[in-house]
Amino acid sequence: MKRPADKFLLFDLDGTLVDPARGIIGSCQSALAALGRPVPPHDDLKWIIGPPLRHSFATLLGGTDQAEAAVTLYRKFYADGGIFQAEPYGGIFAALSDLRQDGYRLVVCTAKPRPFARQVIAHFGFADYFDGLYGAELDGRFDDKGALIAHLFAKEGFNATQGCMIGDRDNDTRAAGRNQMASIGVLWGYGDARELRAGGATALCSHPHDLRQCVNSLMRA
Repeated sequence: MKRPADKFLLFDLDGTLVDPARGIIGSCQSALAALGRPVPPHDDLKWIIGPPLRHSFATLLGGTDQAEAAVTLYRKFYADGGIFQAEPYGGIFAALSDLRQDGYRLVVCTAKPRPFARQVIAHFGFADYFDGLYGAELDGRFDDKGALIAHLFAKEGFNATQGCMIGDRDNDTRAAGRNQMASIGVLWGYGDARELRAGGATALCSHPHDLRQCVNSLMRA
């Protein structure tokens, strides 16, 4: 069902709707091993969840020379099974249902490539909750989430003052700020309160059960 464009929420995917750590980190480790590069332990790679992978691999590899090769290898491992090694966060489906009931139009806005994001949304049962999905392109277009949000606004005709971005990392909150939009930093993902406040989050939310109240308080303000 289409929702009115005057009330909308943009949702990050990884770290906000699902915990993707096992699949993303495992695929990253496999890509590094295939390149013959050092493979950090799982817990040392949690920071890669959220930002565009090209940027993360450039950091891991000390430059951009092998970053594209690493992305290609990562996608192979990820498509071979890592994509579904994720788990929806407890309480997130109820929160989405409540927000739809309140009249918000819900749209996924993710740095994950769109084809992968569509598979995740469909596999884990999110499709019926969302009115649209926007993601990065495989060639790197819209890796920059600020540019992705601007593109989304142009396509959907959204007014930034009538919605907010919901995500767990500062690339979500900074991207919202660049588009003059409010943001809610969620604390059940991979960014902590310090990161999200530094990234300009308008508000913080500790648990999916609190999201409805947090959104409605922010939008009323």
